[in-house]
Amino acid sequence: MKQLLKACLNGDRTRANHPGVPIAPDELAEAAFAAQAAGAGAVRFHPRGADGRESLLWSDVEPAVAAVRARCPGLPLGVATREEIVPELAARLGVLREWAAGPDFASVNFHEDGAEQVADLLLERGIGIEAGLFTPDAARKFVSWSGPVVRVLIEALPGISPGATGIEAARATLAELPDGFDLVVHGENEWAWPVLRWARAQGYGLRAGLEDMLTGPTGEPITGNAELVTLAQQS
Repeated sequence: MKQLLKACLNGDRTRANHPGVPIAPDELAEAAFAAQAAGAGAVRFHPRGADGRESLLWSDVEPAVAAVRARCPGLPLGVATREEIVPELAARLGVLREWAAGPDFASVNFHEDGAEQVADLLLERGIGIEAGLFTPDAARKFVSWSGPVVRVLIEALPGISPGATGIEAARATLAELPDGFDLVVHGENEWAWPVLRWARAQGYGLRAGLEDMLTGPTGEPITGNAELVTLAQQS
């Protein structure tokens, strides 16, 4: 079976990080289209408000989701729900309850307080769960929850995930998971390319895009998400 390569289009990045970061709905749609043409089998993005900041408000999420769906019919798309966007749990749950529809999946970070409640609410709204696991403790918490997921995202983040290297961090989290999950394994920043190469060799799903890396595998400048998707298949 072909490895999934998911494009992560923007994360919390801004144009100060890279001029190719897509922000507005039409920019996200074009970035998703280009990433799909380059070989991405799914996309994830962080919708933004009019001020350019990450948002979970349905009035901001809906235009982004609709624009990507219209430009890329049938392409699975997801959004982030990280607590930094709406730090207070009750407020975050209240915002998510206002979603009249939604993306195909949403990422839920299981190291966050209330992750189980967020995941349960999204499932009630008919939205699939992509479980984000940054640490072994998060993996154990996820296993205890035991709800259905689209996939599990093993995330190696420098300074957050325990380990001297991204590969070591990913292995430690993977060790806490039982078999049977569809997996995407990725790193960010200096861990991004080493983890991607390792995950590819292991047969795991992959992730590439401006959320994870701002340069090519040897530090070379890149134009944007589509080029990163192409390079991910060659590295």
